[in-house]
Amino acid sequence: MKNILDIMRTSPVIPVIAIDKLEHAVPLARALVAGGIRVLEVTLRTEHGLPAIRAIAEQVPGAIVGVGTLTSPEEFVAARDAGAVFGVSPGLTAALIAAAKSSGLPLLPGVMTPSEVMAAREAGFRQLKLFPAMQAGGIGMLNAIAGPLGDITFCPTGGISQETAAQFLACKNVACVGGSWLTPKNAIEIGDWARITALATAASALKLN
Repeated sequence: MKNILDIMRTSPVIPVIAIDKLEHAVPLARALVAGGIRVLEVTLRTEHGLPAIRAIAEQVPGAIVGVGTLTSPEEFVAARDAGAVFGVSPGLTAALIAAAKSSGLPLLPGVMTPSEVMAAREAGFRQLKLFPAMQAGGIGMLNAIAGPLGDITFCPTGGISQETAAQFLACKNVACVGGSWLTPKNAIEIGDWARITALATAASALKLN
């Protein structure tokens, strides 16, 4: 993938993945890819984040694995070296901007307000994560911001469900959505990979605007 926009357009949903047990990482990724969901955001919310990224990058052909919950500059190089090909952050700071540029890791930064969108655009970012999407105003916010800031493309994440994803994808400034419904913890814990593949298949069939 050349850039964040290419990655965002690869599939309509990017699953937000938190790995509680490292042995789940590869079969989970394989189940998602089998259902047509290739772009995977593995978060650093657990201690297994970086090892999971490395395992998926090495063992799951077809997976486009990125790192989520980037909150400090040193995490960029570590994630890139583990095999991540893009990064996602809940917000954006000067230190994160510098780390993204120096590491070469394409970044999808989180924003919540019009001022944050404008600041991110001034820093050179045109693809952003609206986060937390529902608390930020959801579909209403995306439609309202499309007028004055029409050159920005979003991946809304936070509170989006299988039932509401299609409504977000209908917004003209949305390229994909992020969500955790593709990776229910109870299915992962018992190794119900067929259920996860079925959820991924349904998600990959969602239509963009």
